[in-house]
Formats: sequence, C-alpha cells, structure tokens
Amino acid sequence: MKNKINLYLIEYAINSILRQKFKNIFILFILILLTSLLASIFFISNSIKYELNSTLKALPQITVQKLKAGRHYDINTNVVDEIINIAGVTDAIPRVWGYYYFANLGANFSIIGIDEYENQYKTSLNKIIKEFDFAKALENNSMIVGEGVKKALNENYYNEYFNFIKPDGTFKKVNIAGVFKSSLELESNDTILLPKELALEIFGMDDSKATDIVVKVANPEEIPTVANKIKLLYPDTRVITNKDLEISYQNIFDYKGGIFLALFIVAIFTFFIIVYDKASGLSSEEKREIGVLKALGWKIEDVLKEKFYESFIISFFGYIFGVLIALTFVYVFNAPLLSNLFSGYSELKTSFQLPFVLDVNTLFLLFFLTVPIYIASTIIPSWRSATIETDKVLR
Repeated sequence: MKNKINLYLIEYAINSILRQKFKNIFILFILILLTSLLASIFFISNSIKYELNSTLKALPQITVQKLKAGRHYDINTNVVDEIINIAGVTDAIPRVWGYYYFANLGANFSIIGIDEYENQYKTSLNKIIKEFDFAKALENNSMIVGEGVKKALNENYYNEYFNFIKPDGTFKKVNIAGVFKSSLELESNDTILLPKELALEIFGMDDSKATDIVVKVANPEEIPTVANKIKLLYPDTRVITNKDLEISYQNIFDYKGGIFLALFIVAIFTFFIIVYDKASGLSSEEKREIGVLKALGWKIEDVLKEKFYESFIISFFGYIFGVLIALTFVYVFNAPLLSNLFSGYSELKTSFQLPFVLDVNTLFLLFFLTVPIYIASTIIPSWRSATIETDKVLR
C-alpha cells in the first residue's frame, strides 16, 4: 500500500474501537482523567507563576523596616531626610499599611494609607489617585476598596460603610466611596485604600510614625550598595531589597510546587502502568484478529497502520477532552481544591481569579506525554504479533 492516509483502514479502526467499546471507553476515560489532572497542574502553576512575577515587578526596590525585639515595629518618619541624602537615592517614601482582621468573614484585608500629594511607590496607586479624590475621601471619612473586599463586605451586609475597630476598642465608621480594579488579582482583591490620616487613626499610630519606608534608587545595579549604607546608618532596621523578596517568593513557590510535583509523578506513574499493561502483550482475541487479517491478505504494514489509527483516535480524543476539561476546571471554576495547594486552606484570605495563561509549550508537553507513548504501547505488541506466522497466531 502507498504511504498515505487510508480511509478504509481508518474506517476499520473506528469499527474495531466500537466492537470493543466498553474496554475502549474505560481506557478513554482514564486517559481523559490523567490528562485533565496533568493539564490542571500545569495551568494552575503557570497562572500563579505569572501572577507572582507580575507582582514582583511592582514591588519596591528597597524597603526599610524598624525592628524591636526581633519584630516589625513602627519607624520614625524623620529618617526619610537622611536616607534621601544617600548618593544614588532618588526618593524615600514613608508607607502606612497593615492588615485588618474581619472576623465575620475570617479574612485579613490589606489596608494602605494614601496621601495624594506624596510620591507613590507604585504606578498602580497613581492611576487610582487620578481616578478618585482622596482629599474629598478624607472629608467624608471614605475609602476605596478592591473588588474582592467589596464582594466580601456586601455578603456581610456592609453595602455603604464599614465599622473598623480601633486598638482602643472604639469604632470608626468609614464610608465606601468606590471600587478599584488592578491588573493584578493578588494586588487588588483584598486591598482597602484609605487617606493616610484615617489609616493612622485605625491603626492607632502617631503622625510621626510609618509602617516602613520605601526607597527608590536611580541605578538598579546600586541597590545592594544603597541597602548596605542604610543598614550602616540604622543598625536596628531590616533592609529588604526587591531581590530578597524575589528569592522569598520563589522559595514559597518551589515549596508549593513540590506538592504539585508529587501529584504529577503519581499521574505519570498511573499512566505508565496502563502503558506497560498494553505493551506487555495483546489479548488472545486481538492476536486472533491479527492472524485472521493476515490470512485475508493484509500485510504487516497494513496491520500496523490500522493499529496506529486505532490508538491515535483513542489517545488524541483523550488528550483533547482532557485539556478542555482542565481549561474549564481551572479558568471557569477557578480550580477548587487544587488551587488551595498553592494558596493554602487558611480562612484568613480572600479568593482571587486565576489569570488566563495558555502556554503552547505546556500543550506540546502534555501531547508528547500522552499520545505518542500510548500509540507506541499499542504498536509494539501489534508488531510482535504481526511478525509471527499466521497459523501459529490462529492456533
């Protein structure tokens, strides 16, 4: 036969699949299950890695924190003038921020104090300041919240305002003036933006204090040098560079990725058990079928082509349906249970939508992990049976 697609062989392969439909449906189901699990692992990993990398780009170059008894403590804002005088430093910005525990939801909200007349440490805040009037927000005791916060407050019947509990036990009523959205889910989902004066009041901090100080450096290569100079000036501080944060984030990602690696190994191991079972030999019925086909005049080449079409149809549909199920599971239903392996099971968090990241290399990797291997596991034992004398096979 000519080396081209033979429609008659394809038709025979389809009929062969249908003749053993229960067996092939079971194999197809297992392939879909394993492919969807592998694809889900890769998709979640790619999405969270993309989100973390995007977040890292927005992090401060240098962060200076005050330490007392080994713990993070409020820092005096008067050190800003001395830090600005260090060669290479272009700006030093005192930040007021922290976490507020919302007991009804069992979640921590991130609170950031904003002074619209100060330089902002990230461009996303400049965009929000242009959109909302924070001077008016101070007059009206108002705040701007992220979409995740707004949803959480609405679920707990805080539609127009929220009562913060201050450190002295008194309440501070703050109106909800608007909702902002950032391109980063991890950045905007659990964030509340307040005028700095309101944030200081809610945290019970003095006007001369800040949570930490963000330092901007003109030349990124001088960041380690500037960080060392700040540490020499203030030995009681912790100086964190964006490189330190990147390493910390990567360590967390690698640790969580180890759990995904374990799932990946289990899925691959299960798949190879199926492949080994297929490759160990054909059933007596399948051997007899090959013997009959050879007796009818089929060549070894024809038998192998038919088995190729048969295994390709099963494995390819298993691959396609597995990827489609994984895409739906991850990006429509937000990967329940599996996403918690990365984000954790703690209730002290608000959920976020996984960003859609479709990596072509991942699709190719999944394809070569499933389709060619399954085809080989079918072709090899078929070739062994097809090379045996016809009468021996029939006997």
